[in-house]
Amino acid sequence: METLTDFPKIHCPFIRQTFPVDREQFKARGAAFQLRAPEVYLAVDRVNPGYEWVFEDPDTIAVEKLNGTNIKLKTEKGRLVALQNRKNVIDPLQIMSGKTHIIEAIFRSIGKGYVLPDGEQAGECIGPKVQGNPYRLDFHEWYPFEKAIGHLRYNSFHEHERTFDNWSAWFRDFLHSRFHQKAAAKKGAEDKVFAEGVVFYNLGRRAEGLPYMAKLRRDMFDWFYEGIPVLGYDRKGRDEVEDQEKFD
Repeated sequence: METLTDFPKIHCPFIRQTFPVDREQFKARGAAFQLRAPEVYLAVDRVNPGYEWVFEDPDTIAVEKLNGTNIKLKTEKGRLVALQNRKNVIDPLQIMSGKTHIIEAIFRSIGKGYVLPDGEQAGECIGPKVQGNPYRLDFHEWYPFEKAIGHLRYNSFHEHERTFDNWSAWFRDFLHSRFHQKAAAKKGAEDKVFAEGVVFYNLGRRAEGLPYMAKLRRDMFDWFYEGIPVLGYDRKGRDEVEDQEKFD
């Protein structure tokens, strides 16, 4: 099958820096937070240069970031001609030892009309075999990013000042998954789960060929690692700037 370009890396609108954590608590609880080393890579209250538009441009919107795995596909005249998980090419005909849950996700989304007959699309595969199934799904689904912009947008985003402290409180206490709420409502349920985070979009900048996406996750804040003390943490950060691509 044809090889597609990888989806571009999306960076945090805040500078991120590495802070050590208590080693004993890391040994006891680190695996629950998917920590590979006794350290965390956190956002600090300093704007990442070049991302001022996230805070200043009124056209910037916040959209739920789904917690799944990135899948890109290409169709031509209704035929699936390319399928990739990041840089890993997937053969949809390799059904005996392939990633059948991804194929299930694509075909379920075809049935829902999410897949266009022509062109490249990128989206998130979610479901029972992906990231611990945070949305409690009984099936796998591929959700295109373009659909998320229209259907998973947080409309109250513009009602609050765009500051580190405001977003920290929002993410900690109120950032519930719009995807899950919509799915639960169809079943008559009202339960909530937290969203992984948000992707900030600015479609005006996209039309001008400028960087137009940024991301912020709950695990970029120190309070996320409950029970694991973060040592020397200062929300204003240190003077040196860490490599922004380390864990983004």
